Amino acid sequence: MSKYIPSQIRNVALVSHSGAGKTTLTEAMLYTAKVINRVGKVEAGTTVCDYDEEEVKKQITINTVPAPLEWENNKINLLDTPGYFDFVGEVFSALSAVDSALIVVCAVNGVEVGTEQMWEHTDNFNLPRMIYINKLERENANFYKVLDQLKNKFGNKVMPLIIPWGEEASFKGVIDLVNQRAISFEPGESREWKEEAVPEEYKEQMMEYRDKMVEVVAEADDDLLMKYLEGEELTDEEINTGLRQGIIDNKVVPVFGGSANQCMGIETLLEVINTYLPSPEDREAVMGELPGKGEDVERKPSTEEPFSALVFKTLADPYVGRINYFRCYSGVIKSDSQVLNSTKDKTERIGQVFYMRGKTQLTSNEVVAGDIGAVAKLQETSTGDTLCDRNKPVKFASIEFPNPVISFAVEPKNKGDEDKVGTGLARFLDEDPTFKMERKKETKETIISGMGEMQLENIVNKLSHKFGVDVTLSTPKVPYRETIRGSARVEGKHKKQSGGRGQYGHVYLEMEGMEEEGDLQFEDKIFGGVVPKQYVPAVEKGVRETMEEGVLAGYPVVGIKVALVDGSHHSVDSSEMAFKVAGSMAFKKGFMQADPILLEPIMDVEVNVPEEYMGDIMGDINSRRGRIQGMEPADGMQTIKARIPMAEMFRYAIDLRSMTQGRGIFSMQFSHYEEVPSHVSEKIIESAQEEKSKEE
Repeated sequence: MSKYIPSQIRNVALVSHSGAGKTTLTEAMLYTAKVINRVGKVEAGTTVCDYDEEEVKKQITINTVPAPLEWENNKINLLDTPGYFDFVGEVFSALSAVDSALIVVCAVNGVEVGTEQMWEHTDNFNLPRMIYINKLERENANFYKVLDQLKNKFGNKVMPLIIPWGEEASFKGVIDLVNQRAISFEPGESREWKEEAVPEEYKEQMMEYRDKMVEVVAEADDDLLMKYLEGEELTDEEINTGLRQGIIDNKVVPVFGGSANQCMGIETLLEVINTYLPSPEDREAVMGELPGKGEDVERKPSTEEPFSALVFKTLADPYVGRINYFRCYSGVIKSDSQVLNSTKDKTERIGQVFYMRGKTQLTSNEVVAGDIGAVAKLQETSTGDTLCDRNKPVKFASIEFPNPVISFAVEPKNKGDEDKVGTGLARFLDEDPTFKMERKKETKETIISGMGEMQLENIVNKLSHKFGVDVTLSTPKVPYRETIRGSARVEGKHKKQSGGRGQYGHVYLEMEGMEEEGDLQFEDKIFGGVVPKQYVPAVEKGVRETMEEGVLAGYPVVGIKVALVDGSHHSVDSSEMAFKVAGSMAFKKGFMQADPILLEPIMDVEVNVPEEYMGDIMGDINSRRGRIQGMEPADGMQTIKARIPMAEMFRYAIDLRSMTQGRGIFSMQFSHYEEVPSHVSEKIIESAQEEKSKEE
């Protein structure tokens, strides 16, 4: 590729509801820019961006993929992102690396849940954006209906730059409101387009929408607004300048349209991206801090500044190793150099820097400020890390990813593959920051967590294809606890006589529950040496081991006071082992006599939903044995705070999405343990006993 300066670069993330046509649009832009010589199809698995085996199989985008192209002396770095919520971490990665977003909307389906979510995400990243209404050639496509939906949902700053020429099967081009011209396109892969005079039947409609456009542009600039209010006509140059600045300031969101599938309107879309969307120089300087000092540090998008970059994505491959994608914010990074990873305070050696287009590496000697590049085989670097000049360090804020909302227990199908599973999954931790893995000591399970079932199934499939390990997913076990509400005094006697030395241990224990959860409180109340001092620790050990194993249903016991109050010993047959067994026997007996109960983890849950779903959500929370703690309204949404047993929350992400058509989100964290209702605990105990009998 040619060398470009920051003012010639456009970094654009394509985002949308799933199925709106982002990947097809990317393919059409690559074809129009003559990067590829034929247009690939998602259905055939032949596109540049959807090359992963799972993407081809499911015909959806799973990974954020760069697709740089050159157009009229500029470089446009497109980032094609997934539309499914399960892969929203990939969207966050892309939005952290770009200067603008192109929100793709289907002309048939209109504004969907994903459209609303992507708008919110681009708001959170403070990104200028434009909207592309795709599939105008389809049956039931309606540009004006979708435009009204966009305005109603996102406000009057949403403003068309074109209106369609023809509709559905007769769609033939667009009427350019800015330059007052008609542009017709030949459908298919011809790349041919023709500028024409605006047809007579469209002139009145064009002027109506153009006047509205000029009004929106004027409102975004005080000088233009004054001139507009005084009745003066704005020149084309003023409109173009005001339009570009309004987009950069996020006061104007232009709407364009066409057909990615028919490659219609792509040339003019690329012109619009070049003309109106911001370059890195149009954005504010990036702020970081001086590592270890906390002082603010500014980095401007200039090649004269010290080098700095943020790693926004990591690709793990068992053969190639790790590839880190980065956005260069300032300076220049060259091949065969050394940089500082200021996040981890480690020096990294840079081998070859390159650009990625789909899965293809495009080698380069350097990557300059404002550009997006990649580097392989860094030892310490992962997503969210800052790379910088060793002599002029800076550390940028890491990317904030959403917390996982669904978890599964993972188990290898073949015994002995546990280490392979752990190694493989650890690779994906680098690749996907929304994916988490932990080993639960209480349940002896490996738990993987993510944003949805599809994401975790994709990881399991990758584990099989890339690392040759097959696993099964199941609902995680709930880490219940056992305790007692009453008290008991019990005897434990272990006496065994066979040939040779026998075994003798004899104890009396007093047991009672504690109000607070906690470890065992063990007290030695022996007088007169009936149980010699050297055997007391053995009694305590027997109690502790039994508590770890559980008595009622095999779950750890908590919150108990135990006192060793009496017993006896034998001068020859007594031993530490005998008293350990006696302590365990006494504890089991006393536990069952002291009103044993099960405790379950209770989660603090916050659910954020549109007001119209409040009734359904509250009813569902009640059905999950939850208790509403409060509600807070905010911007047409309601936040419901509740406490719900963990056992009722494992599939909540899926159910909430279904109940709210994908508009509801939630977060949860552990609160405390409390008693399981008797009708529920009976089933848990019965199930645990059945499982134990099978193992035996």
